[in-house]
This record gives sequence, structure tokens and C-alpha cells, in this order.
Amino acid sequence: MSETYDVVVIGSGPAGYVCAIRAAQLGLKVACVESGSYEGGFGGTCLNWGCIPAKTLLESAALAHNLKSQGAQMGVNPIQVEYDFPAAVARSRGIATKLTGGVQFLLKKNKIDIIQGRGRIAGAGRVAVEAGEQSQQLDAKNIVVATGSVMKTFPGFEFDGVKVIGSREALGLETLPGRLVIVGGGFVGVEFADVFNAFGVDVTLIEALDSLVPLEDPEIGKTLERSFKKRGIQVRTKTKVRELDRTSDPLILTVENADGSEGIEKTDLVLMAAGRRPVTEDLGLEENGVTLDGGAIVVNEWCQTSKAGVYAIGDVVAGQPMLAHVGSHEGIVAAEHIAGAGKHPMRYDNIPSVGYCHPEIASIGMTQKQAEDAGHTVVSGKYSLGAHGRALSAGHTEGFVKIIADAKYGEVLGAHMIGHNVSELIAEVGLGRELETTLDEIVGHAHGHPSMAEAVMEAAFSALGRGIHS
Repeated sequence: MSETYDVVVIGSGPAGYVCAIRAAQLGLKVACVESGSYEGGFGGTCLNWGCIPAKTLLESAALAHNLKSQGAQMGVNPIQVEYDFPAAVARSRGIATKLTGGVQFLLKKNKIDIIQGRGRIAGAGRVAVEAGEQSQQLDAKNIVVATGSVMKTFPGFEFDGVKVIGSREALGLETLPGRLVIVGGGFVGVEFADVFNAFGVDVTLIEALDSLVPLEDPEIGKTLERSFKKRGIQVRTKTKVRELDRTSDPLILTVENADGSEGIEKTDLVLMAAGRRPVTEDLGLEENGVTLDGGAIVVNEWCQTSKAGVYAIGDVVAGQPMLAHVGSHEGIVAAEHIAGAGKHPMRYDNIPSVGYCHPEIASIGMTQKQAEDAGHTVVSGKYSLGAHGRALSAGHTEGFVKIIADAKYGEVLGAHMIGHNVSELIAEVGLGRELETTLDEIVGHAHGHPSMAEAVMEAAFSALGRGIHS
């Protein structure tokens, strides 16, 4: 008779491995099934071919950009600097390998059984695992689906790994193209535009909607576009790609401009950054009573699906942002609910969104329009980084911090930032919102000086009509 697990987690990405570890910490017997297919392995896309290697390359890009743009001004004259993109890639791969090995170590440390193979639900409380020609079945009181997502594209722009690539191939390029067209101006697109521009590639960034990073506050997209154009990145918003001639050299990309006219872009390589889709095929979901919506899994605030004993977390969840930190938090919520220790359900209205291009982008909560549409009488405060002491000393004065608050009580409803190191600043607002903080409470705390964090305080002062430096 096979051993019964309290929890079997299918997938070991940021959602799956965190869920497995938390469940084990709570005294449950846990197995984690990992296929090693798609874009992952232990640590999932994030650690292998996503967040971590991409941010490593962005650090290299920042160093390259800073040396070119302001090294001499800062007293570090780059008389002879060579840019070695393969070396930057090798460093990123080394860091990814270290972290994925760390995931395996943590799973073993927490006495979690690692099952190699592709898992699928095979009936109530059963998980079938196939590894080549071998197969086995696991008995599970609870099953957690954490199979993640993969890159997506559309007809005519299918990935071939040579002329049309996705983020995975972009993170492993050994030879840089002279010209690169990036299709999609969301976080993935703008981050890769930043990287390749810093290493001397002629980059054109195409976005179908009105601005870059279109899910963010509109002013952020406009600020980023101005910054990119100063660096020589060609930005084409309100532009749709129509056709790609792969037989020509260079490649010929036909686009539709905002006015409906046809245009041509010549390029050596096309990078598709058009989003991702959840991996839910052939998992035995619908036949076992799990409800899907557009290929993604429907869950409640405890990450439970429509089938008792089956949970879903991470990029496979319907209607939620595909972010590693969302998946990890869902993993903790699911594990604690399974163990009967759940105190806090998922709260999706206080999730930070961060783009690591330069200048960085970060936001949380509502935009001003969303707050007004929700019935709030709104006050807002905006603080420019142009005269901010810490931004000036760092040599990065582009951007601003904006805070949205309820006029009656001063409760902070959202924050929107673009500028140096704002990926770190957003945590203050997120924690504050978790505690229902007000503008008065933010300005009542003496922020360290000089620091980028003071920009949050200054924006709060501005929203109160008491701006000190604005």
C-alpha cells in the first residue's frame, strides 16, 4: 500500500516550493512533484529564466549605462571600457544555478519528498506522475497545483529561437544583434529594452496601447518613454504589428501606425514580450471537477478550487497578476489553510507591482481614477525627484513619487512611483496599507536623511497641502 501524503504540490516554482516548505513547517507530510520541463525546474521560471537572471542582467546594464552617461562627471573617467555581454549572461546563469540548487536544499532540509516527473490529477486524492517510460501514483489528502506559466505569442510571430525569440532565449544570447525590435511595452519589454540598449543594441520598442507599461499610472508611462528616448531607444506606442517577413535579411516587420497607415521596421531579431499563459493543459483538472476560466484556475481567497481538497497557486490562478511574490504568498496561504492554521486570506488589492528597468517603476493600490470610481473623495500628492538630495547624489533625478489618499480620513489608497530604487520604497506603502495607515502617520515618522525613502514622506506632505520641498 502506497504512503499517503497530507499535501502533494505539483510544481516547484516560487509558489510551489514555498507552499511545500510552509506545509512541512506545520507538521504535514509533503511531496513536491517537478517535471523540469517548460521554462523551469526547481525554482520555476523566476529563478531559472525569469526574475532573477533578468534582474542580474539589469544590474549589468545599470553599470554600463552609468559609466557611459555620468562616469566622468562623478570622477570615474571611463577611458577604456569594454562591454562583454556573454560575461554578463554567464554571471546571470551562475546566480540562477546557485539559487535553484538552494531550492532543492531547502526542500530536502524540510524533509519534503522530491518526485521527479510530470504530475497530473488522476482522481480524488490521487496524483499520477510520469517520468519517461516510468509512472507512479501518489495518494494525497490535498493537492496543490502550482505549474506556472509559459511565454505566449500570436499567429505569424511564432517562436523559432533564431529570428523570433522570447524572454528565455533573450536571457541566454551569446551574440548581440545590431538591431532588435521588442513587441510589448509591459514590464518584460521595457526591462529588456533597458538591457540591450545599455549594451549597444539599436532597440525599437513597440506597444499597441497608448503608453508604455499601460497597466500603470499613465504619467509613469509618459515619464519612462521620455527617459528611454533620451537614451536612444525608439518607442512606438499606439502601434500594432501585422506581419513579419522572416525570409528577408534584415527581417521586415510590417506595423499599423496610430493613424491607420502602414509602416516598416527592419531588424535583425524580434523579441516577443506579449505576456504569458498558464500551464493547465493535461493536468486532469476539468475532468476532476476543477473549474477553469480562459485556461486559468478559479480559486477563492484561500486558494481553494471548486474541487474539495484541490488548491491552485501562482500563475495558474485566474484573474490575478502573474508575479512571483503573489505566487509565494498564495503558497503560504494555501499551506496554512490546509493545516488549519490559516489566519489571513489572500488580499489582492495590496500587491506591489515593480518594473526593474531604469528608472525603476513601482506601484500599489489604486490609481486616482480607480479611487474616484470607487466612490472616494481623493487627495493626492506628488513629489518630483529632480531636486531630491539622495537622487541628486546618486545621479538619478528622473521620476516622482505620487500618493493617493482618501480626503476625509487620510487613509492611503495607493502609491505610484518611477525613479531610482523605488522598488524598495514601495514596501513602506504596502506595509502601511496593510495597517490602514494615513498620511498623517507617514509624515509623523522621521525618515532617514538623506534617503530615497524621504520621497514617500514628501509626497504625503504634499497630499496634506503641507509640502516642504515641493
